[in-house]
Amino acid sequence: QVQLVESGGGLVQAGGSLKLSCAASGRIFSGNMMRWFRQAPGKEREFVAGIAWNVGSTSYADSVKGRFTCSRDSANTMYLQMNSLKPEDTAVYYCYFQGTWGQGLQVTVSS
Repeated sequence: QVQLVESGGGLVQAGGSLKLSCAASGRIFSGNMMRWFRQAPGKEREFVAGIAWNVGSTSYADSVKGRFTCSRDSANTMYLQMNSLKPEDTAVYYCYFQGTWGQGLQVTVSS
């Protein structure tokens, strides 16, 4: 089983930047994809970005393309660099890997 610990998040003005981290530990199978999701109040959880653990290829939701960058390091940590943030990016952000969810991070973008 894998364990996920998220860090980062917070309050930022529109146009600002934030960086989220998700550290994975435990039994990691390199063929899987690690993903970021978010859930805004009253809305369903939606996919934001993902990275293939072994080859590093990435994918993004259309709403964040060109603004968010998903990456990982050799210490089993995935990152989400969020630039040009908009009020509609306000949500709780979750990482997801091998059937496990992170604890969630609140991101609030003020206008």
